[in-house]
Formats: sequence, structure tokens, C-alpha cells
Amino acid sequence: MRILLVEDEAEFATWLTRAMAQSGFVVDWVHEARLVAKCLSATRYDALILDLGLPDRDGHDVLAELRRADVRLPILILTARDSLIERVSTLHEGADDFLAKPFEVPELEARLIALIRRARGSDHPRFACGPLTYDAATRQFKLGEQALSLSPREHAVLRALIQRSGEPLSKREILERVFSDEADVQPEAIEVLIHRLRKRLESCDVRIVTLRGLGYVLEAQARR
Repeated sequence: MRILLVEDEAEFATWLTRAMAQSGFVVDWVHEARLVAKCLSATRYDALILDLGLPDRDGHDVLAELRRADVRLPILILTARDSLIERVSTLHEGADDFLAKPFEVPELEARLIALIRRARGSDHPRFACGPLTYDAATRQFKLGEQALSLSPREHAVLRALIQRSGEPLSKREILERVFSDEADVQPEAIEVLIHRLRKRLESCDVRIVTLRGLGYVLEAQARR
């Protein structure tokens, strides 16, 4: 999952980015409100984490502006301003959730996963495509009731695809979501990993389709 973090405290943002990377999140960090629109226009994110105490604009204004522009991205407010008024006002302004500092990273990640599931029209605790399921809590893939054994890189690519099942992901998007901290990974590596995943899925009703000019999409095949 790719997350945009809007936070002005560099030390905190660096720590959080690294902590969430351990759970497979790719976090892009910006420290000023003026950079948000540019990031959202250039990259497809799954959710946005927004601090209220930004140096150039108040987070409330950023939130209101995004919702006025009909940006439907899940937005979680992460702030030290822990008061009932702050929580209620941000939720009324269009925030999807509110978490006060200090917090535990597993709770933040669980809240983000829940927001993203709901945004995609499902409250189910798993991501699914036909018989293939991915449990975000256990980080395990299953084909039916059988656990699917994958290498770490295969796991990361398939996770990116199932989180966007039915929607194409380009090679660039896969590289950014999966290998953002590995500068030596080339686009050709994605082709190799896709080939391996296709072999692993060839006996089930799930396939990875190549859409020319768009990328790869995970689809459930209709039974004949």
C-alpha cells in the first residue's frame, strides 16, 4: 500500500516511514501543505496521513480543500491535538479517522487497512480475487484453504496487485510500491517476478493480465 504522509517533524516522519515499511507500506513524506496537490496529481495513493500543525497552512484547511475538490482518498488525521473538539471538527470536515500522538504503529496500520478496505467497498478483513486471498493481519496468501508459498519479492508484487485487483498497475507503480528502497531493481525484474507468479497461479482461476500501455492487472477468471 502506498501512503502519503504530510508531517512537519522530520525525525518523527523518518521513524514512521521506516516503521511502516516493515509491514509492507510504502510511505512518501512531505513536510508542507503546498506539496500535497502536486503529489496527489503525480502518484496514485491508497491513503493520506495528515498532521494538523503544518508550517505553511493549517491541516484543517488542507482537509477542507481536498474534500471540496472531491478528492475521495481515505484521510487519517494524525496529530498531537487530542481534544474532543479537534476530533469532531476534523471528522465533520471529511476526515475518515483520527489518531492522537503518541500512538502504537500497529494500531495506525490497522486503521489504515480498514479505511482502504472500506474505500474499495469491502469491510471484509481480507483482500480477495477469486480463490486467492490475502490476510493483511497475518500477511499470508491462500488459494482456497491452501497457503501459498512465495519468495519475499513475489509476495510483495502479488500483494500490490491484489490490493488493486481489477485495476492495472504499471511497472513504475509496482517498482515504487514494492522496491522504493532498492535502487538497484530494474523494470526487467518485474517481468521476471510476474512470470513466476503466473506459473504459481496457473492451476487456479486467477490470472495476471498484461494490458498494453497500462501494466498488469490481477483478475479472477470465470469458470466455464
